[in-house]
Formats: sequence, structure tokens, C-alpha cells
Amino acid sequence: MDLAADARVAAEPEENWYLDTAFTPGAMLGTRHDDPSVPVRVVEVREVTTIRIPSGRLVVDAPWPDEDGIDLRTRTGRELAERIPPGAYRMEAAWTEAPYDFMGERFDGRELAAVRLLVAETPVARWEMALGVGDDIERVRPGDRRIGFRTETGTGGFGDAVAWPALTAPFLEFWQGARAGNRQPRRTEDLFGGAFELVQDEEHGADLVTFGAEGDDVVWLGRTEAGELASVAVASGYHLFSREPPF
Repeated sequence: MDLAADARVAAEPEENWYLDTAFTPGAMLGTRHDDPSVPVRVVEVREVTTIRIPSGRLVVDAPWPDEDGIDLRTRTGRELAERIPPGAYRMEAAWTEAPYDFMGERFDGRELAAVRLLVAETPVARWEMALGVGDDIERVRPGDRRIGFRTETGTGGFGDAVAWPALTAPFLEFWQGARAGNRQPRRTEDLFGGAFELVQDEEHGADLVTFGAEGDDVVWLGRTEAGELASVAVASGYHLFSREPPF
């Protein structure tokens, strides 16, 4: 359902600007908090991998389990209310750099700015906050950004909802092993030097790809002029620096 015209979920001007600009190589997204003279620029936008979503039901959430007493269990992933056509979709990531010096050394200040799942190649005309299954639009107020997923491990992920228990099993097993004093490598594939992790479940023909995330994360739906879904994005670097968008 297209809720883009509803002020309760529509992105504010600054959010629209950031989501549009974050995937523009060379664009300036702002300046460093600690040094306004240093620009934060988008230095790279690359395809991470292709993600299979055979059910058309997309989860965007942390893959790690919740800890509840002595038991560890895979939590139910936050499934988006919006459905996508079953298929395989390209995932892209954008990085920024803002160089700085620390204890006599020079660092590039490279950070993940945003990730997105490309549902269609049509340009995005507007953004809206993605409601999850069970979220009630009537309980959302304009500017409310509590709707989304929460992570305590700095990790989010795109994955198929039906295959979610199987796709997140390596994270549950790793955590259980660590609790038992048996820390073994996770049954995942590192992408981009470990910046992302890929899990594949051939029984469902589905994938999960992780990415860096903050504590509380809004998932954004990018819509075309016609209101069709074109992109699903998480702006993980939105609060990392000072922004002066050209409104």
C-alpha cells in the first residue's frame, strides 16, 4: 500500500535528501562533527551481492538472537508489511570518507553511509517509513521514528521471511557455542572483508545478507512517481556527522 502521501510515514525533507544523495558518488553529505572544515563525501557505491527472496516477504532486522535468561532463541524477524515480487534483488552499499588525524596517524574516516535493496530500476521520487507486519499506522505520529528494528550488536540484515529461522541459525549457533566456551567460526561467508556476511539456504532458495546498523534503525521504502516500490534502504550513517542539505 502506498502511504507516501501520509505525513505520519513520509520522510522529512532532510531524510529525503540524505537517502537520495547517499548513493551519489562524489556527493557531499555534510561535515565532521569535530571539524566542520572536513567534508564527508560519498566515495564509493558498489553492489554487495544478489539476495534471493523467493517468498516475496522481506525481513529487515538483526540476525542475532535475543538473550532471555539462560535460553537463547532466534527472535522473529521484523517482516515488512510491504510485499515484493518473489525473485533475486541486487543489494548496494554506499561509503563515505572524512579524513582525520589521531595520535600522529592519518585515517580516511571511512564509514558505511547506507544500504539498499533494489526492487526496480526506476528512479525513486519519494521515501516513506516502512511499516512492519502488525504495525498500526493509526498509532504513528508525524516524525515518529520509533518504528523500525533495534539491534544491540550493530548488525542488521535483509532476508527472506519464510526462511528466516534457517538463515539466522548460524548466528544462534555461534552465540550458543560462545556461551558454552566453544567459539567456532560462523557458518557464513564474509563479503568485502567481513563488512557483510552472507547466509544461503538452498532448501528455500533464499539468502540473508548482514550490514552494519545502529541501535534503532528506520527502514525506508523508496517509491517511484507512480507510487510503485523501487528500493528498500537503511541509512546507517545518518547520524554520524553534521549535515547542511540544500533545502
